Amino acid sequence: TKMLNPHKDRLERRIVGSTNRWRIPKEPFCGDLLALSQMCKAVGVDFDDIMKNPDKLCFSQIQDFFTENCKNKSIQSREPDVVLECMGSKWDLHRSQLSQSETLTKLYLAALAQGTGSSAKDVERILHDQSPRKIKERSPIKRMTIYLKINDPAVTRVAFATALKHLYLSEVEIDLNDVLGVLASAHILQFSHLFQRCVAIMMNGLTSSSIKNFYLAGCKYKEEQLTTACEKWLEMNLVPLVGMQVHLRKIPQELLHKVLKSPRLFTFSEFHLLKTTLLWVFLQRNQKAQTIPNLEAMQTFFSSFPKKCCFLEQDAGQSLMPLFLCLRLHNITSGEDLEMLRHLNFFPESWLMRIMASHYQALESGGDMAHLRDLDTQAVRFGLHLNQQYTTQSKTIAVYGFFFELKGFRHATNAYSFYMQRIRHTDLGLSSTVLEYSPVSLRAERLVKYEIRAQTLVDGKWQEFRTNQITQKFGFSKPSCKSHTLKIQTVGTPIYASFAFIFPVS
Repeated sequence: TKMLNPHKDRLERRIVGSTNRWRIPKEPFCGDLLALSQMCKAVGVDFDDIMKNPDKLCFSQIQDFFTENCKNKSIQSREPDVVLECMGSKWDLHRSQLSQSETLTKLYLAALAQGTGSSAKDVERILHDQSPRKIKERSPIKRMTIYLKINDPAVTRVAFATALKHLYLSEVEIDLNDVLGVLASAHILQFSHLFQRCVAIMMNGLTSSSIKNFYLAGCKYKEEQLTTACEKWLEMNLVPLVGMQVHLRKIPQELLHKVLKSPRLFTFSEFHLLKTTLLWVFLQRNQKAQTIPNLEAMQTFFSSFPKKCCFLEQDAGQSLMPLFLCLRLHNITSGEDLEMLRHLNFFPESWLMRIMASHYQALESGGDMAHLRDLDTQAVRFGLHLNQQYTTQSKTIAVYGFFFELKGFRHATNAYSFYMQRIRHTDLGLSSTVLEYSPVSLRAERLVKYEIRAQTLVDGKWQEFRTNQITQKFGFSKPSCKSHTLKIQTVGTPIYASFAFIFPVS
């Protein structure tokens, strides 16, 4: 190649059009003095000053100069002087507003450079003439036409028109149904202020029906702030909200996997999380289903597959294995729930044997969970959900023969408390269904390592409150029967309270 073009490395001037005009520089000064002179003349900057530091003259400097010199109310009040042809339509604009969009500014400067509109002398005179009297005297400038091609299917004419309207009015209302198109338009226009406003609207407008598209938009445009907001929202709402609707089907597997791995994930119990994940699989396999099936219907569906191997070991289920590896199946301790797992024909036999073995070992050692160490990734977890309608919640749980009551309540305006306490199996109010499949331990004391956490959304930001990781012996009488209390002050609602604990070796 070097033999064919021995002068490849030599600095050569590139001819642009018949007039040999300057081009918009994508890089700092490259040594072309003729181009530098023409550039300075076109945008009205001093050539001698630029020669002292030519590298500073790049697009950002030109855009800043263009912005400062075009912000003149007298010019804005005139007839439109720029025509944008895009999406089969023509849009009348003022050049004084183009500076908000880097794309439109580039197109306008490129049109100037190629001589499709006014001459460089005319441009220099217009940009520098700040006198309203002189503007009235000046002969009208021919309208300049610029062209923009859009290939993004997310951009509609309505959305693009809304984006252009923001060049003139900063607080134009954006409908949540149109925000994706406006975001895409702002990205193409490189209209940063509008783009960030769309991101804020999307972050505050997350719902079961919108989270998929908003998350994919965040990934597409590499907007980490938006994707993180989607993940955090789903961490709280996967089980109590999305898991009750057919919109669960729309959740991308990648997003679901991230949420299932998160230590902040809220769930009423491990079995609730398992049912939600099984429902997601069911809806993926039954795209026409428009109602939420009950547990028996899902069990019938998965049991209908060949018995020679479980669903996860078949071709249809192998790609889903990482999702279920995130679940803490060893923390499903209810005999009824374990019986359902055994008949579901979903998990490998080795998984079920490992779960049962860990339960037998814990029961034989008085409840000690010798195989569990880390509260964030292995703890037994339960949750309470407080909203404006229900400001007091309690739940009775049974683990390896030990019974606890989880409580959360509002005791003053914007003041909440959460704690757990050990109770006897003979205490009044204990549900018979809790006892039906549960063993009973008569040990007077139980060593527990626990943490209580509460999360809520306030003004688009998640507030998180938590106790330290506490190790405490729980007895039957006060004060040993009650945990430390997590007290919080917040205006947020609903509140997602999580209780995570392990029975250490005692």
